[in-house]
Amino acid sequence: MTRDDSFSTAIYQDDRPTISAAGDIAVRCPDELLSRYGEILESGRLNWTEYHNLIRRLGAGGQGVVFLTTRRGTDNFSLPVALKVFSPERYESEAHYDEAMARIAAVASRVAQIQQDNLLDVQNFVEQRRIRIMEMEWIDGYDLSRLLAPELLEQTRQRVSEDRWTYLNNVIVTAGPRQSRLKPGVAIAVMRECLAALAALHREGIVHGDIKSSNIMVKRTGNAKIIDIGSAVALDDMPANRTCTPAYAAPEVLEGRENTPRSDLASLGYVLIEMLSGQPPFAGLHSYRDLLEAKRSLVHRLEQVLPTEVTCNELLMSFIRGMIAADPARRFPSAEDADLVKEGAASFHRQLIVGGLASEYENEIRAWLEELE
Repeated sequence: MTRDDSFSTAIYQDDRPTISAAGDIAVRCPDELLSRYGEILESGRLNWTEYHNLIRRLGAGGQGVVFLTTRRGTDNFSLPVALKVFSPERYESEAHYDEAMARIAAVASRVAQIQQDNLLDVQNFVEQRRIRIMEMEWIDGYDLSRLLAPELLEQTRQRVSEDRWTYLNNVIVTAGPRQSRLKPGVAIAVMRECLAALAALHREGIVHGDIKSSNIMVKRTGNAKIIDIGSAVALDDMPANRTCTPAYAAPEVLEGRENTPRSDLASLGYVLIEMLSGQPPFAGLHSYRDLLEAKRSLVHRLEQVLPTEVTCNELLMSFIRGMIAADPARRFPSAEDADLVKEGAASFHRQLIVGGLASEYENEIRAWLEELE
């Protein structure tokens, strides 16, 4: 019988020599190399330099620019990550920039410890020549605003069969007044994953502060993920000045009043209306006064904003009203309640199951995104 080298893998046993599966005793490594190994184990600390190649810009906003980069390690290891470079432009002094960055870093550190699959994974917060940079996971997929762009729906139309196109329009996505709109089952599937992410944040006393369609990523796996925590604040350390996106901010935030977890719910409710209606609910409005009036009256205008397949379902309409009520006290008390109470998102999905209208929504989204490649 000949020896098969594929079975000569070394096996390590405590307090005994290293022996391969073939029975050979391994040759001891050089003393110098073994000494370095021991020094590392006993040192109590490690440090090394990271190298990043900036590949392309993923986005930009008032806080700075986000790049897709490759983090390079030893032995040709590489990993795609996202870097957010925080701009000092809107700060009147270096001290104000440092103070703001320290607050963001403190919140980012708390977020980094939350292990929740629908929430962005924060990996590091560093500085380069006094400019702060947040290192985050790179998410392979589309942000929701991009996913709803009409050109992506047309791209899908050109790539699928007639039968598949009909199915997509009936179950997943179809054209809306300004952009694509998601069918209710799919929209609520995205919504529930966002609620799970917010629930995890809120349990840690953190408000996201900037929920909007471009801050929700839909991964190629079909899952949704909330990103960009640069505007997040801790409830026990509220800054005097807060940033937001006016079109998606809750009325109380626009008025300069308290920003709470229920404010995040209102913002997510506006995103839901955008998904279901095929148009941003406050498109064309720019002044704070007009936005406030539109947000206070939105609950009474839902019949005009949403399609019939939504307005005919009282459970779904009740859920939407519980998200976007102008008075925070009339919204769901928490993200968990928004999902799980009698009038919550989970109840709507159960209704679809009972009616034989449910689908494997994550798989449906995944298949659709594959058709966009």
